[in-house]
Amino acid sequence: MEKMRLLLHLALTTAIVLLSDVNGGSAGITSKFIRTEWPSIDIPLDNEAFAVPKGHNSPQQVHITQGDYDGKAVIISWVTPHEPAPSTVSYGTSKDKFDFTAEGTVNNYTFYKYKSGYIHQCLVDGLEYDTKYYYKIGSGDSSREFWFQTPPKIDPDASYKFGIIGDLGQTYNSLSTLEHYMESGAQTVLFLGDLSYADRYQFIDVGVRWDSWGRFVEQSAAYQPWIWSAGNHEIEYMTYMGEVVPFKSYLHRYPTPHLASKSSSPLWYAIRRASAHIIVLSSYSPFVKYTPQWEWLREELKKVDREKTPWLIVLMHVPIYNSNEAHFMEGESMRAAFESWFVRYKVDVVFAGHVHAYERSYRISNLHYNISSGDCFPVPDKSAPVYITVGDGGNQEGLAGKFRYPQPDYSAFREASYGHSTLEIKNRTHAFYHWNRNDDGKKVATDSFILHNQYWASNRRRRKLNKHYLRSVVGGLFA
Repeated sequence: MEKMRLLLHLALTTAIVLLSDVNGGSAGITSKFIRTEWPSIDIPLDNEAFAVPKGHNSPQQVHITQGDYDGKAVIISWVTPHEPAPSTVSYGTSKDKFDFTAEGTVNNYTFYKYKSGYIHQCLVDGLEYDTKYYYKIGSGDSSREFWFQTPPKIDPDASYKFGIIGDLGQTYNSLSTLEHYMESGAQTVLFLGDLSYADRYQFIDVGVRWDSWGRFVEQSAAYQPWIWSAGNHEIEYMTYMGEVVPFKSYLHRYPTPHLASKSSSPLWYAIRRASAHIIVLSSYSPFVKYTPQWEWLREELKKVDREKTPWLIVLMHVPIYNSNEAHFMEGESMRAAFESWFVRYKVDVVFAGHVHAYERSYRISNLHYNISSGDCFPVPDKSAPVYITVGDGGNQEGLAGKFRYPQPDYSAFREASYGHSTLEIKNRTHAFYHWNRNDDGKKVATDSFILHNQYWASNRRRRKLNKHYLRSVVGGLFA
């Protein structure tokens, strides 16, 4: 009987937390935790975290991303440092038995006086859902082998676990974040921009630090897709070196499946994976009315089918709700452009980076504000997304520790610590969200809640089914 009481108490507590932490109605929390952070300096290049694989011209900086719209393809990328070498991927469903091959392309680029290695990119398509594939790149003694798991087929009740990382960099704090993420059991990274922070270097060291970062994340990115979005540190507009082409290094190194969603740019695109429809936006590309990104997003939102992919997730770099002094109000222009669409289409959650801290909002909107209305404050809105900033990967710029006071009503929880998040989708109605703090090198679950799907939670038939389900659970507890 005591166990039944505990279970019932847990169910009621969860319901209270859900109502207060997501929909508003309780005071927000500013964490009092003060971490003793490791120095925000990049790991030395001779550290084993950046180890060059053995063998002449051996493939390095291996990473994969989704290669199509629905998850039956991957793009595999790698670098050979000295010679072009074949861009062939051998793959199959048994270890050491590669029944299929795919041919890719190879190119390189220069940045000031730095010349990149040979960058290979190969589309491997026609894959089966929910299948483990082994793949090999390179040849002879320099070849290397990896594996990846394809997602389950597109289905409203497909369970799947995403990791969320932003502003990672390549410091010891970055390494702590990456190692903790790899213990989470998540299957795909949603990356929120600001990858290597190579732009904090000069001259040939810019390219060198792109190479070291590629080797750094290979331990995860070679085995599961990282879904890329670009941040301000990918722009690399460096006139003093004669480099004026934005995103040059990033676009050469990190391809995206933008053509599959009819995007005109690799910087904004969409994919479907398991039960999620994921939209990636570019904070540093034109997005006002009539621009290509604006036109594309308008059409992409119309294509979202919540009966097949009930979870609608948006990724961007600059948060549109942020109560930190760092980058305060920088997302206001994108909020004005897109917030009404996020509410109209019932986006479940918007993830952003940029601010080197963690913050989660209630469900709020500011749709009534304009330059003459006087309604300038966000208000609770059950149709609005939850906005979450996860810009705390560990980069060398350090933490953004100065929040604005008093804490705005829309802000549910905030803390200046390094860490990562996970979003574990259970079915079409519920997902579990966790933010994990790197507490002096230890992973600590710090902020968590149950996320109710916006589409199905507002569906009367689904609410009726949930009511019957809850009645049966409670009845079972007291039976």
